Amino acid sequence: MKINVNNADIALTAGNKRQFPRDPRPQVALSGRSNVGKSSLINTLLGRRSLARVSSSPGKTVTINFFSVDKKLFLVDLPGYGYARRSESAKRVFSALTEEYFLDNPSSDALKLVIQLIDIRTGPTDDDIMMINWLIDNSIPFAVVATKTDKLSKTALAAALDDLRESCFKGTDIDIIPFSSVSREGKNELWSRIFEAIA
Repeated sequence: MKINVNNADIALTAGNKRQFPRDPRPQVALSGRSNVGKSSLINTLLGRRSLARVSSSPGKTVTINFFSVDKKLFLVDLPGYGYARRSESAKRVFSALTEEYFLDNPSSDALKLVIQLIDIRTGPTDDDIMMINWLIDNSIPFAVVATKTDKLSKTALAAALDDLRESCFKGTDIDIIPFSSVSREGKNELWSRIFEAIA
């Protein structure tokens, strides 16, 4: 499938499951804690500066945003999880919306890949590990992306990646894609992984 990745726009924003698109085109969802860099990653992938809004205040994205890529693919920006300043009731609402996306979605068959983002500086949180285990238990294909790699020196980055592999993925064949929205490291590798999933 040939896709012009620079031909992209936001197709719709869903605040409840009734607004999820009934559309056969493949979907690739982005999951991660608040402030992990999902919006920056989307903008980098699509060659745009501000298609996905980057907030200085974590926890602001409370809807699911569907970005149409060349009218052939949806990149789906899920709400960030784990932001401590949200009320418990608000956390439950946001978790429920994400859960409905995975479990009560009229186009669930269109989901081809989840991109699970982890901030390489802090490593996986308990919420990250819980999400990864949930994806594994439900046989949902996913790729792990280590974000903000430009924030570390080469030596520190290599050590952090080794720690991440050892702590979460030892004995598995799960690859970790290092990614930076500043240097664009990992952009081509991630697109290759997405194209492989939707082929």
